[in-house]
Amino acid sequence: TMIKAVALASLLASASAFAPSTFSGRRTTFVSEEAAPAEEAAPAYVASPALPFMEYPPNLAGYVGDVGFDPFRFSDFVPVDFLREAELKHGRICQLALVGFAAVDCGFRIYPTPEAYEGLTSVTAHDALVEYGAMGQLFLWMGLAETLSTIAVMQMLQGSGRQPGDFGLDPIGFLKDKSEEEVNEMKLKEITHCRLAMVAFSGMVTQAVLTQGPFPYV
Repeated sequence: TMIKAVALASLLASASAFAPSTFSGRRTTFVSEEAAPAEEAAPAYVASPALPFMEYPPNLAGYVGDVGFDPFRFSDFVPVDFLREAELKHGRICQLALVGFAAVDCGFRIYPTPEAYEGLTSVTAHDALVEYGAMGQLFLWMGLAETLSTIAVMQMLQGSGRQPGDFGLDPIGFLKDKSEEEVNEMKLKEITHCRLAMVAFSGMVTQAVLTQGPFPYV
């Protein structure tokens, strides 16, 4: 029995040599002084001046007349030069249209007036001019002007250096010998009147159709 006990102890001792040792100490984590820098913080939220409850569209920065108004974020996927070109074009057309629309209903005519146009108002003139073919001619000449202007717009988008809406038309010399600050002031006045005209013309036409009356359509 004594021999068996000694043999068993010897086997246990030899087996313990192959068993993994245990470590009761705590692991230590070292932080390198040259660790990778933290990720850059996200840019702070900037509210739109025109729509404070929405984020400011960053692509509008630097344009004269910018008030951060782009609720549908067209500037995120359409070149802002193209958007400004369209804004100026529609605004200029509406300035002319506003004066012309009111002038007809105030009694102004180009004489001699064709008999078929007698008694027309700005609202009823459209259908009559379509019937007699005048609108077809207008569509032809305006389409030609639009086609020619498209060439200038395409060159601008390809980096020609042309400014949106600039066709070199300044017969009175408003911008002659003006500083950059003065030129930007004139541009601000134009874009402001363009925006006002677009809203005003929409309201004028709506009121004229609703009242069917003469100017001022009340």
